[in-house]
Amino acid sequence: MAMNNILGLFAHSPLKPLQKHSNKVTECCELLVPFFEAIFREDWNAAEQFRLDISAHERQADALKREIRLKLPRGLFMPIERTDLLELVTQQDKLANYAKDIAGRMVGRQFGIPPEMHDEFMSYVRRSLDATEQAHKVIEEMDQLLETGFKGRELNFVNQMINELDIIEDDTDQMQIKLRKMLYEVEGRYNPIDVMFLYKIIEWVGVLADQAQRVGSRIELMLARS
Repeated sequence: MAMNNILGLFAHSPLKPLQKHSNKVTECCELLVPFFEAIFREDWNAAEQFRLDISAHERQADALKREIRLKLPRGLFMPIERTDLLELVTQQDKLANYAKDIAGRMVGRQFGIPPEMHDEFMSYVRRSLDATEQAHKVIEEMDQLLETGFKGRELNFVNQMINELDIIEDDTDQMQIKLRKMLYEVEGRYNPIDVMFLYKIIEWVGVLADQAQRVGSRIELMLARS
């Protein structure tokens, strides 16, 4: 995006570039679903293409993050500190970084998920992505918050959305425990190094939900200061 376009967005609303960045981050993370579907098929060529797509989205999100940092006006007449907005961008950008890392490590090792774990693993991936989508929804709702002066029913509604992030993250914790147990039951069939790699993959997918929760916590803190 050209710098003058970023400035135009800020002139319209200081939250628009933040929302555009969040949208790109969410798109990046959602590509993990077809990525893992390709891995389940052991189609490593398709997986590599999805990895490239994820990396491209991550670079685009990173470019938006840098532009926001450079062009976010210092005189924002709104009940949000400039430093809080910049920190929020940093936290949500990490989601795209984690998605890129997961895809890169899976393709780099080219070791798949045990077939008996496919259904449960995909449910786990999707639930983790529910968290990234929920964080995005909260960001999208912040325009309404701005219009209402960050108070009233809209503030309560956003706080409820943030609370939903905690519920989703708790769900992924429980799903992670179940997946680890499933892997433990079949790990004797595999090389110990590959097994340890799979345990780490399970952990990394869960980090997406953890990080989305951190985004929600950052918004919650920002609203408490407003």
